[in-house]
Amino acid sequence: QVQLQESGPGLVKPSQTLSLTCTVSGGSITTNVYSWSWIRQPPGKGLEWIGYIRESGTYYNPSLKSRTSISRDTSKNQITLQLSSVTPEDTAVYYCLRSDGYWGQGTQVTVSS
Repeated sequence: QVQLQESGPGLVKPSQTLSLTCTVSGGSITTNVYSWSWIRQPPGKGLEWIGYIRESGTYYNPSLKSRTSISRDTSKNQITLQLSSVTPEDTAVYYCLRSDGYWGQGTQVTVSS
C-alpha cells in the first residue's frame, strides 16, 4: 500500500523560502497514471490546492504560481515543494497526496519571525 510522508521545517521566517519533501513508499512516483499534489489548510480555513506534478509537467494554483515550484527526485522517490517569499499567511498544515486519494498525514508550517 502506498504511503506518503511530508517533512520539513516547522518554522520559517518571513521572506524566506519554504521547502517541504514528500517521501513516497509502496509505489513509484514515475508513473503516467497518477499526479502528485500539494495542498494546504490554513488555521480556521478550508483546503487550498497549491499545485501538482505528473509525467506531462507541473501545474500551479494561479494565485501561488509566481512563488511555487514543485519537483521530484526519482532516485529518492520524493516530491518537493518550494514556496518563496513566505508571509504569515502561508502558515498552514501542508499535505501531499496522490490523485487516487492517498494522503500524507500533513506537516505544520508556521511563518513567524
